[in-house]
Amino acid sequence: MNVVTHRLASEDGVLVTVETTKGSAPREAGAWMMVFSADTVGTIGGGHLEFQAIAEARRRLAGGVGDPVCQYALGPSLGQCCGGVVRLGFELLGAADIPDMTARLAPRLAPLALFGGGHVGKALVNALAPLPFAVTWIDSRDEIFPQQVSPHVSCEHSDPVHAAVPQLDAGSRVLIMSFSHAEDLDVVAACLRRLRERDDLPYVGLIGSKTKWATFRHRLEERGFTDGELARVTCPIGLPGITGKEPEVIAASVAAQILQLAPP
Repeated sequence: MNVVTHRLASEDGVLVTVETTKGSAPREAGAWMMVFSADTVGTIGGGHLEFQAIAEARRRLAGGVGDPVCQYALGPSLGQCCGGVVRLGFELLGAADIPDMTARLAPRLAPLALFGGGHVGKALVNALAPLPFAVTWIDSRDEIFPQQVSPHVSCEHSDPVHAAVPQLDAGSRVLIMSFSHAEDLDVVAACLRRLRERDDLPYVGLIGSKTKWATFRHRLEERGFTDGELARVTCPIGLPGITGKEPEVIAASVAAQILQLAPP
């Protein structure tokens, strides 16, 4: 988004937005790209649809006029076989439109809390960086965080680490992978207490094996949690069938699993 506003400060662009779709389409309603005279930012799905949209946007940049919304059938005439219909909006924008564009094009980010700054935690933060999540990265060791992180990542020192759970944003996806099993257990218990009180954490995932979870289940049962409550915890985490143990492989698997959840 910063790239778009920076460019609009010095040159006009045409915002192309997917207004509606019917049937199969390469992108969903709300997807956008900004077309400038020499390049583009964003994408509406690629292929010949995008090629024609860019050509139409540049025609308008050169002074051409046209309807604010145009319809494209994704069939043989367009060189695509999706079979759907897409309606694209075209808006000529300049420096005066920057404040409105900043608000309109801001991505919708789902809150995600990541407990643990170890190898997998760092790999997961990198994997999540281009994805639609606002990450709160939490650890009891303040020195563990890198100096530079993605703009969508907020680093938080919490000691004890589970004290951060009550302050998490409603709807947070929670991933637990601290350096200590004792910390992991306390964070899981804090999440279960919050679910009991507010029921506003759609996913609580704990890194570890089935053996680790069996041990945790026993200890959590001793703390008074029921089978129904314990069923809200996902452990092991990640997509089934991906067996690699490298931090980057685990991060990719976990990120994909989180993306399977319904959007906020």
